[in-house]
Amino acid sequence: MIKTRFTETFGVEAPIVQGGMQWVGRAELVAAVANAGALGFITALTQPTPDDLRKEIEKCRKLTDKPFGVNLTILPALTPPPYAEYRQAIIDSGVQIVETAGYKPQEHVDHFKEHGIKVIHKCTAVRHALSAERMGVDAISIDGFECAGHPGEDDIPGLILIPAAADKVKIPMIASGGFGDARGLVAALALGAEGVNMGTRFMCTKESAIHQKVKEQIVANDERQTDLIFRTLHNTARVAKNAVSQEVVGIEKKGGAKIEDIAHLVAGARGRKVYEEGDPDYGIWSAGMVQGLIHDIPSCQELVSRMVSEAEDIIRTRLSRMAGLSGAQAAE
Repeated sequence: MIKTRFTETFGVEAPIVQGGMQWVGRAELVAAVANAGALGFITALTQPTPDDLRKEIEKCRKLTDKPFGVNLTILPALTPPPYAEYRQAIIDSGVQIVETAGYKPQEHVDHFKEHGIKVIHKCTAVRHALSAERMGVDAISIDGFECAGHPGEDDIPGLILIPAAADKVKIPMIASGGFGDARGLVAALALGAEGVNMGTRFMCTKESAIHQKVKEQIVANDERQTDLIFRTLHNTARVAKNAVSQEVVGIEKKGGAKIEDIAHLVAGARGRKVYEEGDPDYGIWSAGMVQGLIHDIPSCQELVSRMVSEAEDIIRTRLSRMAGLSGAQAAE
């Protein structure tokens, strides 16, 4: 098993994380990830109320005795969710690990830390990672431009972003965006990360609650099948390319687009329906460029075990041969 500062800090066997995903991060998937030896996160805001989140946490506990966490993403909104109430639900439920993301998390980080909760903060730039480190988080999840969801506005791919962050960030860091197999895991470790975060890859597993037709679409898609939307609104999001995303891109290309011009196309309810009913063209749904590396729909146990064993093999054989080391030397 590959040991890193991340696995030691968070008490997991594999340096692999299933991060928060709206409408996807539910108890069944998170427990399956945990039982496979990786770290999974329930997505707090997928649950309609803080009480529903408490129930989902309890449901997950009945399915696993391994460590798992909760994601709380803070985004500016005209009518924001009751973040403090969700935060309190996490604390009251005795969750020991939280993934934060989004806008100015200091208040939340402070409250979690007061209760002895370890915090991983997800960010898209080195400057944001350093800011989170100063806030007192325990680890960073750094998102490269390849990722699904919001990659930030700097457009820096992981091959540059990960080592640039590793040069400056002192706490454990996991790499996110474009990871889906053992080769990516080994590459992330070589670039200075302590593990990888995967979203799209975990969407496409047997325990993921999204519709089978969406999983099959991910397998069928290649690395070109994503669109960047909200570029003109300076809130870039990477989503699966479909009829709706192409319509949004077309409206933005005309110039001067406002959120009200595309709101009917990008409504979250439509994306949720994609996952629940299996029509990949009904609405906007998140997926990364890593689709081009996804060729099957394994269980979480199969996926994690395969990644770790193949990563160990790459390190032990292919890389050690290149370095002129024998198998015994590589093992030392």
